[in-house]
Amino acid sequence: MNMAETKIKEDKVCIVGSGLIGRSFAMLFAASGYQVHLYDIQSSQVTDALSNIRSQLLDLERKGLLRGTLTVDQQHNCIQGATDLGKAIKGAWFVLECVPERLELKTSVYKNIEPFLEPTAILASSASALVPSLLSKDIKNRNRFIVVHPTNPPFYAPAVELIPAPWTDADVLTSTKNLCTEIGQVPVVLNKEIDGFVLNRIQYAIIGECWNIVKDGVMSPEDVDKVMSEGLGRRYAFMGPLETAYLNADGWLSYQERYAGMMDRVSSSFAPFPKIEGPTLQKIHDAFLEKIPIDQLDERRKWRDERLARLSKLKKDMDS
Repeated sequence: MNMAETKIKEDKVCIVGSGLIGRSFAMLFAASGYQVHLYDIQSSQVTDALSNIRSQLLDLERKGLLRGTLTVDQQHNCIQGATDLGKAIKGAWFVLECVPERLELKTSVYKNIEPFLEPTAILASSASALVPSLLSKDIKNRNRFIVVHPTNPPFYAPAVELIPAPWTDADVLTSTKNLCTEIGQVPVVLNKEIDGFVLNRIQYAIIGECWNIVKDGVMSPEDVDKVMSEGLGRRYAFMGPLETAYLNADGWLSYQERYAGMMDRVSSSFAPFPKIEGPTLQKIHDAFLEKIPIDQLDERRKWRDERLARLSKLKKDMDS
């Protein structure tokens, strides 16, 4: 978000589910001054979430990466924990469901949310792959539903996919897009439903080919990752693959003349998407287990998140 003075708002938003995604969104809303009610069925989960959020905010402050202009205390005070669903939702104009990716769980949560939801309020889901028409088909006010699929971790990677159902009101998409932009995210809109959305489809295509390269003994898991982190990923941090190709020639027409034949030849040798199992699974797992023991995952995630935050700051500084 820009560094104009952030003001504390009276607008209330509710997040249902206080896991990693819910916590990240709570921080994003709070950094923009929204009054956030963070609900979970277990009080201990809510307490842990609030404590973790404060730790993250303090860490960001120490590193000069805190969002907005509100202090740590002001941002943390914007987030209120809740174990009473009705009180958490009452008066909220935007309710974001962030429970695990199980259809039956999400739809049961919606049944519990509906009695407390304002008729004009927006009900959003952070679903990763479940299409909105499937999620919302039995909701009374299904026209107020939309999927808001973030990149993980949402606080540190700003792209967020917005997927309306066929029956979603136009103003729901507009309001959600404006909200995401306001809190510093970069919304992208799917014009129609597609299984897995776009981010995951691209991600799975990359993972599938990386897997097959390791399986065929072409390259080690460590070096495959370097192809992305030290090669393609360096470019993709600032532009997508379509613009990259455009710049790598004299536009796309030139790119087609130069490379279309090679692309057809190479892509025709691709193997189908692999089964994620067997010796290759163990080989890849062991390669990263040696590099990052399971008991060091949280430390490595913090390492990742700090670099993502610094990259975001660099991009904003350069763009301004």
